[in-house]
Amino acid sequence: MAEQSAVSGLVNRLASAGTPDDCRLAAGDARLPDQRSAVTNGKRLFVRGSQGDGNGVWARRMRDVIALHVSDLGGWDAVSEAEKSILRRAATLTCELERLEARFSNSDHSPRDGDLQTYQRLTNTLRRALEAVGIQRRPRDVTPPTVDVYLGSLNRSKAESEIHPPGAQTNGRE
Repeated sequence: MAEQSAVSGLVNRLASAGTPDDCRLAAGDARLPDQRSAVTNGKRLFVRGSQGDGNGVWARRMRDVIALHVSDLGGWDAVSEAEKSILRRAATLTCELERLEARFSNSDHSPRDGDLQTYQRLTNTLRRALEAVGIQRRPRDVTPPTVDVYLGSLNRSKAESEIHPPGAQTNGRE
C-alpha cells in the first residue's frame, strides 16, 4: 500500500509521542489522528463517496504512479505536502491519459478531434504539474568516445575473438 508508506513517518512519530502536544503536525494542527480525515491519515486514497472503495484498477494504478513519482523526488520524507498534492493530481492525469490511450488503441477508426484535443490538454497540464515539482528531462551524455578509447575497444574485441572464434564450441570450459 503506497498510501500507507506516504504517512508512515507521521504515524511512527505519533505512535512514539509522549503527550498530545507532541502529536502536532508541522503545520501547527493540534488534532489527533482520529480527528483528521482518513485521506490525511493515509487510510484511504479518496474521500468516501458513493462510488467504489478505492481498490479498483484505476485507484491501484494511481497509487503506483504516486509512489513512482515520490521515489523520483527522493522518497516520502523529502516531499512536501504541496508536492504530494501536485503529484496526486499528476497521477490522476496520468491514469486518464492512459485510459484515453487504451481507447485510441482499441478503436478501429481514428480518434475524434475532441478526444485528441482533450488528450493534448491533459498532456500539457501533466507536463506543467511535473515541472512544478521538479521532475524534468535528464539528458544523457551522447558524446562519442575519443579515438584512443574507440581503438582500444576494437583491439579488446579482436583479442577476445581470437581466443574464442565465432562459432567455436567451448563445451562450457575455457
